Amino acid sequence: MGAIRGLWRWRHNPLCRPTDLAEAWVALTGLLLVLFLVPLTGLLVGGAAQDAMARSVRAQNASRHQVTATVVRELERSPLNVDPERATATDPRSHVVARWTAPDGTGHEGPVLSTLDRPRGGDRFPIWTDAQGRAVARPMDTATAATHAVLAGIGAALGAAALVEGARRLVLWRMVRRRYARWDQEWHRVGPDWGRTGSNS
Repeated sequence: MGAIRGLWRWRHNPLCRPTDLAEAWVALTGLLLVLFLVPLTGLLVGGAAQDAMARSVRAQNASRHQVTATVVRELERSPLNVDPERATATDPRSHVVARWTAPDGTGHEGPVLSTLDRPRGGDRFPIWTDAQGRAVARPMDTATAATHAVLAGIGAALGAAALVEGARRLVLWRMVRRRYARWDQEWHRVGPDWGRTGSNS
């Protein structure tokens, strides 16, 4: 609003220099871009990310299957064995050797992460596998996908805002440099006669 008021105030002011008016127009253009282009960029990127994440969720749900595994023995617990999409402070993760049957009927055995607090041989727990029975992470849920899409939209909007503000500052910096250069030229032209009698200064 300050840019609009500035433009209106400077319209017919005899003290208004062309550079003042140009700077006001640059400020107004930057303001309008921030108000309209930045939210539009966030919406477009967020929408595209949401569509991509929704496709990924559908593909993961179609290709991953939950089966029941049986503990063979517990392995040493490691802080690196964490599923970042699922682990919480109240979600213990144990590294165990387990046996399970794949969706295609084949038997498998290998190290997997379980949610059992104190696993013992014979304990059963659910795991996620692909169609061939290889252990995989659980499918992404819609809430996680939506969160990623929102973050992508916010990041794109902030990036667009930073780009607009950087361009505005660069244009104004160049305009001010040009103005100072003109002032220096004028000063060098009239400076040697400054204050002399009969120099019309």
